[in-house]
Amino acid sequence: MITFFSTPKPFHGHINVIQRNAIQSWLRVRTDVEVILFGDDDGAADAAREFAIRHVPGVERNEFGTKFLASIFDQANDLARHNLLCYVNCDIILTDDFAAALDRVAAWSGNFLMVGRRWDTDITSLLDFSAADWHARVRRQTLAAGHPRNSEWIDYFAFSRGLYSDIPPLVIGRVAWDRWLVRAARAAGAPVVDVSEVVLAVHQNHDYAYHPAGVSGVWNDEQAQRNFAIAGPTRHLYTIDDATHRLSPDGLRWNPRRFLLPTLRAARPWVNPVWHTFLDVTRPLRQRVGLRQEKLARLAGRPR
Repeated sequence: MITFFSTPKPFHGHINVIQRNAIQSWLRVRTDVEVILFGDDDGAADAAREFAIRHVPGVERNEFGTKFLASIFDQANDLARHNLLCYVNCDIILTDDFAAALDRVAAWSGNFLMVGRRWDTDITSLLDFSAADWHARVRRQTLAAGHPRNSEWIDYFAFSRGLYSDIPPLVIGRVAWDRWLVRAARAAGAPVVDVSEVVLAVHQNHDYAYHPAGVSGVWNDEQAQRNFAIAGPTRHLYTIDDATHRLSPDGLRWNPRRFLLPTLRAARPWVNPVWHTFLDVTRPLRQRVGLRQEKLARLAGRPR
């Protein structure tokens, strides 16, 4: 039914724990699942053998050793056993609600992209996947202690085979490539469906020790700037809010908000200074009532 594919980081320390959790969750989304790991990162071949999944070590990299998006997507398109594919970051846990949403979208359209928001959650140990209620336990923990990210954080892309071709030299592990994928699907005329209401995608929190400068380096180093230059200005990069449709428990519906987004993005250079001035002016009052900037950011749908 579906081929999941991803590219891991080296299986060391906490990253080893969360990647093993993620892979095992994909294998349990449903019975007819294929998983492909791309890259020769330390521990990838061992994990592939342990979980009886496919391993493709050969991935094109730039001069920094960072993997090209096109190399992974092109190979997945050629190698996948199924006509439905899903690239998912290797720290994301999925459960059976993902399969239910995918079934509904695939029955509606033969050519689509399905995306959704993630929930950031602290998971520090290996999950017991032998327990029949493992997914219910993860769900309870996530809803109790996790929090959802806004629409700019996109960690899974389920799509029809052949949707993506001629991917530019973007690299994974930096920024902008994910939002480029949404824009490319829209440009190809494929409906983009936001399933955030019905899919709980669990992002297992981790540090950014793999980059010498941490999270700041991931967003701002030379490779990040290259990605931005290749993908285009931020105002031209799409988010989950640019989906043409949304899936709710009641069914698919149009997403009219997407028509406002170009205007909102164009206004952002003027809106942001006003927003920060508001924060500065109201800080004493907000501190007295316990309304901190982080809470305002979540209410406004802004990344922290």
